[in-house]
Amino acid sequence: MKPLDGVRIVSVEQFGAAPYGTMFLADLGAEVIKVENAAIGGDPARKTGPYMLGPNDSEYFAVFNINKRSVALDLRSEEGKSALLRLIAGADALINNLRGDLPARMGLDYKTLASANPKLVCVHVSAYGRDNERASWPGYDYLMQAESGLMHLTGEPDRPPARLGAPSIIDQTTGLTAAVGLLSAIIQARSTGKGCDVDTCLYDVAMHQLTYPGVWYLNEGDVSSRQPRSAHLSLAPVQTFPTSDGWIFIMCMTQKFWLALCEAMGRADLLEDSRFPDPNTRARNRAALTEALDPTFRTRTTDEWLSRLNGLVPAAPVYRVDQALDSDFARASGMVSAVPHPQKGRLRVLANPIRVDGERLEQQACAPLGADNKSLLARSS
Repeated sequence: MKPLDGVRIVSVEQFGAAPYGTMFLADLGAEVIKVENAAIGGDPARKTGPYMLGPNDSEYFAVFNINKRSVALDLRSEEGKSALLRLIAGADALINNLRGDLPARMGLDYKTLASANPKLVCVHVSAYGRDNERASWPGYDYLMQAESGLMHLTGEPDRPPARLGAPSIIDQTTGLTAAVGLLSAIIQARSTGKGCDVDTCLYDVAMHQLTYPGVWYLNEGDVSSRQPRSAHLSLAPVQTFPTSDGWIFIMCMTQKFWLALCEAMGRADLLEDSRFPDPNTRARNRAALTEALDPTFRTRTTDEWLSRLNGLVPAAPVYRVDQALDSDFARASGMVSAVPHPQKGRLRVLANPIRVDGERLEQQACAPLGADNKSLLARSS
């Protein structure tokens, strides 16, 4: 038995934000019914290359849709609207990631659906929200990184602003935010008998990711900026260093790790340097600290440094994607999994990072487009 067994979620979703969040819910045992737009051939992610899995599926799509069922409906038609009402009659939640002005127009909000299911939780994942001047605006992850200031904080100081390297980190964080809101509201609805609307949006989540740099500006007028070597804004050494064969990331977040680093590097002299007594002072003298540490780090390979630091100092190799996925630790941790797929045979995927009772969550590929129309709509009639 999985934690969310017995929870039913209907999701009018596409691409990444809502699908990422609902995938976690499906992995945890919820029945997630993915409602795809029959008029355009389903979720556009099904046709997003370059790596296709037949005429109406792709590896891109598979990433966000593990363990889901698929129903193809045209929600602008009377038949489609009627079918959706049958699906939500026994559901705990309906989630969508449509443009902010569309849920009310399409009748996907609690006000419209409460008569069909008073306990229904209606979750809305939009670009900018549903109640402001941008409700009708389309929007995507990278735009939010740009407008929130996150791009201004990413990259080297002498280079242009850059987006975060993760392909869709704001989409994914928004999906997880929506999942938290959805589950919280379901608990409330089961207690009170009354559902509600729950909203989150890409813009709000991106702004929330500013965390302490945002608070520093709001209260102190401090405008944070890009730091060399992906360094921490106020602590040092917390940054990358070159080794003889690559790069290593060192994170001396507390003084004890600085002491351990100096000992492991044979650099006791740095403990006596008046420029480097504590994390904040070291940050103010980061250029001098980098200049002092670089030559020592270059004397050994990344693996040699990791072996020498050996859990005494927080450190990690800076890997390419292939190195990360092929590493011994990734293999041993079980983060690479495989699911049966009708076109691929065996599709390798990333395992869900949640374990229950020490076990990875079971995964299956998403159903083909509309494969569950007959069984689910007959069951809901």
